[in-house]
Amino acid sequence: MPEPIIDLRSDTVTRPTPAMLDAMFHARVGDDVYGEDPTVRELEETAAARFGLEAGLFCPSGTMTNQIAIKAQTEPMTEVICDQTAHIYLWEVGGIAFNSGASVALLPGDRGRITAAQVEAAIRDKNNIHYPPTRLVCLENTSNRGGGSCYSLESIEQIAEVTRRHGLKLHLDGARVFNALVATGQKAEDYGQYFDSISVCLSKGLGTPVGSVLLGSKELIQKSKRIRKAMGGGMRQAGYLAAAGLYALEHNVDRLADDHRRAQQLSATLAAQPYVAKVLPAETNLVIFRLADELPETAFLQHLEEQGIRASSFGPQMIRFVTHLDFDDAMLQRVEAALASVSVPA
Repeated sequence: MPEPIIDLRSDTVTRPTPAMLDAMFHARVGDDVYGEDPTVRELEETAAARFGLEAGLFCPSGTMTNQIAIKAQTEPMTEVICDQTAHIYLWEVGGIAFNSGASVALLPGDRGRITAAQVEAAIRDKNNIHYPPTRLVCLENTSNRGGGSCYSLESIEQIAEVTRRHGLKLHLDGARVFNALVATGQKAEDYGQYFDSISVCLSKGLGTPVGSVLLGSKELIQKSKRIRKAMGGGMRQAGYLAAAGLYALEHNVDRLADDHRRAQQLSATLAAQPYVAKVLPAETNLVIFRLADELPETAFLQHLEEQGIRASSFGPQMIRFVTHLDFDDAMLQRVEAALASVSVPA
């Protein structure tokens, strides 16, 4: 029997465990557009309480929760501040312009992390009619392009102080926020005092098949529900999907430490290879590295594919590995053997 394919392209490739499927099959459901799905309501309330916020809104994707949050907290001809590598800017199909009619001020952060001083310097003079007034600051924790880098709570607090002093809103793209919490030892409930809105993805490290939750005040979530409807995000018996999220919050958070351990081991193995020019620090479950010029990325990826291993190109000569709950220690050994067997063209 052939060995199973090892898929390191993303932590979105996981499949529900038997226990998660059982929770989904036995979910109590209703019509969520009417507000009658008890499992969806339980997920929204549970997630909001965990982060110290008032309410939640279950949506199909993290892109939708991010875009709803931006739309709800900006107006056309205003501006959003974020890092130049932010997911909301690079990988959400120009959604800020399309959905919100807002401009974007891009900051050169440190592996995706911006500072309070940078934010303060980027805030526009609201009395100058040539500029779009600043309305919203967006952070990404962990940062995807930053290789899973994490914000310190002190940095978040400093940025929040700037936004409040200037009357701005602060949004967190928390697609992998639980990875950040596990890696740093921070507490989810502390985040509610700093952020006006938080997007939490359930289908990445937590391993659900679908879904993200937008968290915020009751007023913000009520406004966001109308925007979700306009975007076509209203779902009916969504409790079958929400049950997977509840299961993941209960069972799949602490185990993220295993993903981080395996990512750090992969990082060390890669750093020892002569064909690897640079490896970004592996703080969480993302491993991003640059190949030496002598080894084309296409040849490297083809070698892995021949070994039954899938990975992602992340730019010229850049590769990304993502560890997840369907990647175990036996698979880790297979990947390390494959990396050791790479030959560089003469």
